[in-house]
Order: sequence, then C-alpha cells, then structure tokens
Amino acid sequence: MKRIIFCLMVLTAFTAIPAFGAGGHDDHDHGHDHHAELSEARIIQKASGYVAKMVEKGKLDASWQGISPTEAKENDHHEWVVTFNNPKVEDPEKQTLYVFLTSSGKYIAANFTGD
Repeated sequence: MKRIIFCLMVLTAFTAIPAFGAGGHDDHDHGHDHHAELSEARIIQKASGYVAKMVEKGKLDASWQGISPTEAKENDHHEWVVTFNNPKVEDPEKQTLYVFLTSSGKYIAANFTGD
C-alpha cells in the first residue's frame, strides 16, 4: 500500500510541475531583444570592447586600439550605432567605423558605411 501511495505522489508531482511552468509568457522571438536594455555609457563600453577584440583578432589595424567613440545613438531598428573615428587611417572611407549592437549590448555587426 505504501508503494502505491508513493507512486501516486511521484506521478502527481510530475504532472503538476508543467502546470507551474506555463506562466503565460510568450517565449517566441518577435524581433525584440528580451534582455535588459543597457545605458548609453554601458553600450559605449561594450562597443569599445568589441573594437579591441577586432584589433586582437587582426580584423582591424592596431591603430584602432584605444580609439574612443565619437557618438552613440539608437537607429530606426532599435539598435545602437556606436561611431569611432580614426584619423590615423590613410583611406578616408575607412576612417569611420560603425559598430551595431542590440539594446542589451550584443554585437550585431561593424562596418565603414554605417548601413
């Protein structure tokens, strides 16, 4: 009899747990970043870190190391665009680097066009 009661308790526990997990929150991604949005100062810090990593990996010239951002703003896609200007670069079309981040600071892309 004790075994039957124990088995019923275990069975009840396994069927009750999923009911608590329902919660009513839609976990599907609808193009929004569900993580906490960061402040502009934190976004600038993250973007600077990504530039440092690109230099470390050889994707950017070493002259980009230590360059401070000139601007950080949100675009129409609710992404942060952090702009870096490096006058040491000879090609004028490659002097301005744009780093795109989500509102939670995740790296999206970087380019020299801003698009």
